[in-house]
Amino acid sequence: QAQLMESGGGSVQPGGSLRLSCAASPDTIRGRSMAWFRQAPGKEREGVARIDVDGYTTYADSVKGRFTISRDRAKNTLYLQMRNLKPEDSAVYYCASSPSGYTFTLIEWNTWGQGTQVTVSS
Repeated sequence: QAQLMESGGGSVQPGGSLRLSCAASPDTIRGRSMAWFRQAPGKEREGVARIDVDGYTTYADSVKGRFTISRDRAKNTLYLQMRNLKPEDSAVYYCASSPSGYTFTLIEWNTWGQGTQVTVSS
């Protein structure tokens, strides 16, 4: 059964760091592109970072230089290292998987986790 489970969210002050993890079932991560999305209250879900099977990464302009996406093939786990967090980074963060996943277009991503809350506030 395809499964993605996020963890690592929490509350942090501006300028702080968090690392999100997404534990995946093997058929959900192997040979598939992976990504992190986020959704703030009243806003649409947006792509944050993606990584393809070759390790090529793409980032939203708003997080470039602050966030790093990576995948551990041995552990079937996706990560998002977030540094220099800002209040506008507050959102529910979702892990997603796709057999293609060339862009952040939502319809490309067919497997989703339940999300983990990130709150950045002083």
